[in-house]
Amino acid sequence: MPTIWIIGDSTVEDNKPPFRGWGWALPEYVKDGVQVKNHGLSGRSTKSFWNEDLFKPVEEGMKPGDLLLIQFGHNDEKDDEERHTDPDSTYPENLWRYCSIAMAHGTQPVLLTPVARRFFSEPGSLMYTHGEYPQAVRKLAADKNVPLCDLKKDSRELYLKLGPDKTAELFVRLAPGENPDFPDGHDDKTHFNATGAKVIAGLVAEEMRQIPVCAAYLK
Repeated sequence: MPTIWIIGDSTVEDNKPPFRGWGWALPEYVKDGVQVKNHGLSGRSTKSFWNEDLFKPVEEGMKPGDLLLIQFGHNDEKDDEERHTDPDSTYPENLWRYCSIAMAHGTQPVLLTPVARRFFSEPGSLMYTHGEYPQAVRKLAADKNVPLCDLKKDSRELYLKLGPDKTAELFVRLAPGENPDFPDGHDDKTHFNATGAKVIAGLVAEEMRQIPVCAAYLK
């Protein structure tokens, strides 16, 4: 059975409700007979995912005919030593390591730019919050001829089309007292609810349909 493996951060992982990453919803878009194994995990960067041996079960399980979807960036930009990478050096180097290992196993790697955050400065203006990291992914994909899903571009265009209020409906928002983990309430600008995860997974699937090597895995 072909497998779509996913590695990444909290915007990808299955997560604990009400939080959901797009990887949780991707199985809705794949054909019967294709399994999705989502190894995305909250707080991880290209560096910490590797150093914590989180890639090991993926590496051991990959086989010819599989796909590996790779989306990092939210935590690579963090300042702490355990996670930080440089968009001009260590970040693309780490991404390429995952790609190279996948290819050695006969698995097709697919790079994804990090999904956009919900930071509107005004209704028609969405702040850029990932610096040079998205462009680093695009450059690596072009230089190494690796398929690219430009999720940053797609999600940003979607948010601008929807506007601040409708975009907010895709993210976790909690009223005071609604959730014991957030007694004062919560207005998240990074993490999706189930609805948002399904919408973003739809963007990923649409990008994959434009990539011949990926399209065969989708409904």
